[in-house]
Formats: sequence, C-alpha cells, structure tokens
Amino acid sequence: MSEDQAAPERRNFYGRVHGKTLRASQKTYLAEDLERLSLAGVTVADNPARVPLDVAAITGGRPLWLEVGFGGGEHLVHMAARYPDIAIIGCEPFVNGIAMLLGKIRAAGVDNLCIHPGDVRDLFDVLPDACVAKAFLNYPDPWPKARHHRRRFVTQGYLSALARVMPPGAEFRVATDIPDYVRQTLEEVPQAGFDLLAQTGQGAAWDDWLSTRYEQKALREGRDPHYLTFRRQG
Repeated sequence: MSEDQAAPERRNFYGRVHGKTLRASQKTYLAEDLERLSLAGVTVADNPARVPLDVAAITGGRPLWLEVGFGGGEHLVHMAARYPDIAIIGCEPFVNGIAMLLGKIRAAGVDNLCIHPGDVRDLFDVLPDACVAKAFLNYPDPWPKARHHRRRFVTQGYLSALARVMPPGAEFRVATDIPDYVRQTLEEVPQAGFDLLAQTGQGAAWDDWLSTRYEQKALREGRDPHYLTFRRQG
C-alpha cells in the first residue's frame, strides 16, 4: 500500500462464527468447495488497497443479486436455481451455515452463485457503485437487547453502504419474525434512501419466497413472519 492510501478501517465483528462440530461431509465440502466458490479480492488480506471488484467478470454480464446472512443457504440456492440468468452472492461468516450451503450447492448443481465467508462490510468496501440489482436480508440476528440494537444490519452504517451499491429502482427485501426489528427497519431503511413498497405478514410472502429453517422455527415458537419490500430511490 502506498503512503498516500488510507489504511483499511478496523472493525469489530459481533456474532458467532463457529457452532456445533461439523459432520465429516461438511468438512469435506469446506475443504473441496469453499475456496473455489469464494470471491477473491474481498478481504483486507487479499486486497489491502481495496481495489473495486470487476463485477462484469464475476457475473458474466448478468444482473447481480446479494443475500446478506444466508443462514443455512436454503433461500440462496433456491433463488440461484429459480433464476439461472442472474448471478448471486451470498455473504455469511458462520462456518456451520457455510458448510450447509456448500452441501446444498452440490445437491442442486447450481453454478451461478458465489460466497463471501465473512463480514459483509468487507464486501461493500470493494463493490462498485450501483451494481446490485436486488438484495435480501432474511431472518437476521435480532440482537434483542436494546444496548445491542446498533449491531443490527438495519442501521445507517450498513444501510448507507448497501444503498451505495444499489442503483435507483433496485429492490431490497427484509424478512423477520421480530416486531422490534420491523420497527427499526421501517425507521432506518427509508433514511438510507429507500421507499417502502409493501409490508405483509404470514401467508403473504413474495411469490418466489422459500421458507427457511429460521422461519419454520419462528412459526413453531408462535412468532409471526413479516415481509418488507423496499425500492432504492433515484
């Protein structure tokens, strides 16, 4: 890095990156598939100068979608399979979720997705302006304690970065079962430059929605899903 380039910002990361012991098959997926499916040039170690990614080379000219925090990967693989003419990036730091996703990719045989197995802010650093046509935030970590609400994705630090990489008219979807997360989403997302298009509840999700294991857990425990659709202003 030259002397006139600013050092990359150091960030705190909150949340788990490891969970239960991985099965042997999951360890195989990580060993054999993760490097091949991971985006190069995203981490500070790989790209200390924070040179923007060549999105056209990644997508082959297809529209680019982004899922922030893909959990076990059900929705991400579903969207990749349903829309083969798009390219989609999934971002998730939780190793167990990544391993689950890799198994689903093998089973589905999709080849139009890639992964950033880390902090989405590192990805935002190197995505060019207005390159993401659609973004998804499905059942994000609720950080229920009030003092932790600043760690939620729906805060201006994350949302302003998301807004920068989405062109006018791009769609941002949020699914959550936490009423206070809905409250904060409705307060914060419009401030970042998005208009609310729709807010619906159980049984009225998007036409191409695939219910995830997190949603099924919420339903079993008596919590109602909320689906919010925003459009990037322009």
